[in-house]
Amino acid sequence: MTVMPRPRKRPSAAFTFVEVIVAMGALGVVVVSLYAGMSSGLSVVRMARENLRATQILVEKMETVRLYNWDEICSNGFILTNFQAPYYVQGGVTSSPIYYGTITIADSSIGTTYNNDLKKITVDINWTCNALPRNRQITTFVSRYGLQNYIY
Repeated sequence: MTVMPRPRKRPSAAFTFVEVIVAMGALGVVVVSLYAGMSSGLSVVRMARENLRATQILVEKMETVRLYNWDEICSNGFILTNFQAPYYVQGGVTSSPIYYGTITIADSSIGTTYNNDLKKITVDINWTCNALPRNRQITTFVSRYGLQNYIY
């Protein structure tokens, strides 16, 4: 007669309900934190790109003004005072945001003897990012006997 060995009792290998709830809570916090971090990172990258595009537009307008001579700068209407520039154009479709800019030419008003031979030029640009108005500005001075007279 053969005797069958008795099956051994195995210890319980399952998790308790409280352990599962705590693990799910910790996993939820990790997922929400990961999503918030990715969202914040993408927002920062978008803002940096928009700032870079605004800077490119400002520099482009200043470089254009640099090429004008004194009479062109002083004549009313030669330089367009209002302009628009897109963020990006692909296939003729303009993407948001649209940059709105103004060019202001004013007397330098710095109180010197050559005040009549000096103009203050300000380029101001505005756009909206996530319903938040944004603004960048650049200012320079142009003189009657300045660099524009030395273009070859």
